[in-house]
Amino acid sequence: MKSFSMSLQVQPEQIDGLGHVNNIHYLQWVQDVAQAHWEVLTKEIEKPLGIWVVRSHMITYKQPALKGEILTLKTYVKQSRGVLSERIVEILNTEQTVLAVCSTQWCYLNKESKKPEAIPPEIINLLV
Repeated sequence: MKSFSMSLQVQPEQIDGLGHVNNIHYLQWVQDVAQAHWEVLTKEIEKPLGIWVVRSHMITYKQPALKGEILTLKTYVKQSRGVLSERIVEILNTEQTVLAVCSTQWCYLNKESKKPEAIPPEIINLLV
């Protein structure tokens, strides 16, 4: 299982009326870290690849993220089968406390037809 991490700092505009990060920002972070991981994994592949679209997100919030905190987004692909892939994103604070965990089901599409396509073995090998 190949994991990838990136860090960010919570910005004032990401805070909602309850004094913590609004949930829409967690979704953005989940997509951002998935995209960054994909770019790292595929940077040396020259042939055309398919595209990924989200089928579902399931986020479990454990503790709030607060203004100014430095967070680590850690991601890995848990499993891939057929046209679907499950990616996990953990959001941690500097004490390594898990603030949220997201399981996202991604669907692999043919870039031209935009129709679901079996994930090629070489892509699965990149992910695990």
